[in-house]
Amino acid sequence: MKLHEYQSKAIFAKYGIPIPKGSVAESAEAARQIASHSSTPVVIKAQVLVGGRGKAGGVKVAATPDEAEKIADQILAMNIKGLPVRKVLVDEVIHIAREIYLGVVVDRAARRATMMASSAGGVEIEEVARTMPEKILRVRIDPVFGLQDYQARELAFAIGIDKPLVRDFTTIATGLYRAFVDTDASLAEINPLVVTAEGKLIAADGKIVLDDNALYRHLDLEQLRDIDEESQSEKQARKAGLSYVKLDGSIGCMVNGAGLAMATMDVIKFYGGEPANFLDIGGGAKAEKVKAALEIILSDPNVKAVLFNIFGGITRGDEVARGIVDGLKEIKTTVPMVVRIVGTNAEEGRRILADAKMITAETLEEGAQKAVAAAKNK
Repeated sequence: MKLHEYQSKAIFAKYGIPIPKGSVAESAEAARQIASHSSTPVVIKAQVLVGGRGKAGGVKVAATPDEAEKIADQILAMNIKGLPVRKVLVDEVIHIAREIYLGVVVDRAARRATMMASSAGGVEIEEVARTMPEKILRVRIDPVFGLQDYQARELAFAIGIDKPLVRDFTTIATGLYRAFVDTDASLAEINPLVVTAEGKLIAADGKIVLDDNALYRHLDLEQLRDIDEESQSEKQARKAGLSYVKLDGSIGCMVNGAGLAMATMDVIKFYGGEPANFLDIGGGAKAEKVKAALEIILSDPNVKAVLFNIFGGITRGDEVARGIVDGLKEIKTTVPMVVRIVGTNAEEGRRILADAKMITAETLEEGAQKAVAAAKNK
């Protein structure tokens, strides 16, 4: 779950990270009121969860409150990469002398959090990694001891922070790590972390991505979710308790278990197909959940065939089969279905599916091949 810039920066401020003076507005008049309390020009920034706001015209400077109102009115009427702009952040303008990148991510290979810093801030870190990888410095953080001051100082010196600002940089780096841990984030970054013309460090922009699996511990953060970012199918999946990610292929996948789902997608690609989604119905899924998953898959117009790969451990094969059959009674479709069920009550499940005249398979390889062929013939 992604947080907006204004939400991320508000969290940063709680951890002692300096942010520009400003506030969020949902109307042009509100933007004018905020700007009227500023002694400097302000920057109006569209709050949408996509990159490229500036290039799309969603970030502009206003010299006066009247200009701020006019610009806010224009930005609030925008649609950036398919997302409507419902709020703008009105921040005081910062006089930038230098831009730095600072972020914390989960390094799964190292099995711990890693702090990254770069002297090439203000641009996407992926672009820096591609064109100037030597400019990204990394520090792996021990989960027991956390980020140590000496590690932050080493980063500061390595990216050329002036000595008088090293202590402030250390405070910001430590605060960023604490915010990352306390919110159960998978990413927390400041880009750019600005060195101002007055010789101060300030977080000009911020981004936090939360781990959805930990949101049950953060009901306050769950309330910050932007439903505009989610597609209708993603909303349905979340409501039904399903793990779903839409992809660009033509073969819909319904699997119980994340690892099995990944393996299923790999085998589909191995036999020349492209998965249309990742969808994990989880263990113990009942017929109603299977039906909801089928509705989500078939709502994608790109789906030309569906592959069900069910391992009946906790999940019962006959329950899944009934969910598929019941779902198809209500969802009229000509999309071919290929089903592979093994494990608990698998024989009963296969009997139910055979009675419904569905394509069955004994192995994943057979199922994938049949699904790929069905999709190509559709």
